[in-house]
Amino acid sequence: MKVNEIQLRAILVAFGLSALVAIASADIAMAKLLQSQIAEPAVTEQEKQMLAAFDRRVKDYLKQRQRATAKLPPLSKNATPEQIAVYQQRFMESLRAMRTGTKPGYIFNPQTTDYFRAVIKTEVPASDKPEIRKTILEADTKGVPLKVNYPYPETKELTQIPPTLLLTLPQLPKEVKYRYVGRHLLLVDTDNNLIVDYLLNALP
Repeated sequence: MKVNEIQLRAILVAFGLSALVAIASADIAMAKLLQSQIAEPAVTEQEKQMLAAFDRRVKDYLKQRQRATAKLPPLSKNATPEQIAVYQQRFMESLRAMRTGTKPGYIFNPQTTDYFRAVIKTEVPASDKPEIRKTILEADTKGVPLKVNYPYPETKELTQIPPTLLLTLPQLPKEVKYRYVGRHLLLVDTDNNLIVDYLLNALP
């Protein structure tokens, strides 16, 4: 009988500690949620619709990628760097052929353009802007063509977007990324460096 009481007390203590841990975890999760909600800029219903349309256009491009890769022989897991380079070149050529006639604004349409410029201007902290401009403008991107459906030259620097700026922009799937060329924001394919679209004059 005494053993059962001891066991019961141990269970109750353990349960109490578990409950406290659960409550503390819930509080931390809620705090993080509130913090993220406070940090994020308010988005109007019109902006939500615009961002949803932007996301659909990006996904349309991903479908084009899938159709292009479906035409290629599969790449072996043991492929050499040379074989990978040949595959990526064929992938890009297939994708370019599929997107013949694509013009600027395919993804960055006028509504999206206005939103991006406004968010970059207003949401990036003023104290961070000089350093961001310096990082972007000092990158070796001279000669990169501002042309949709053209490859980003391998010899040119791929400018990394500073985190404080990247956090203000809509999130992208891993297949595409933001890149700056001077004052202009590009959307570039992660695998083959194809310029998917670009936005002029988008420097903070």
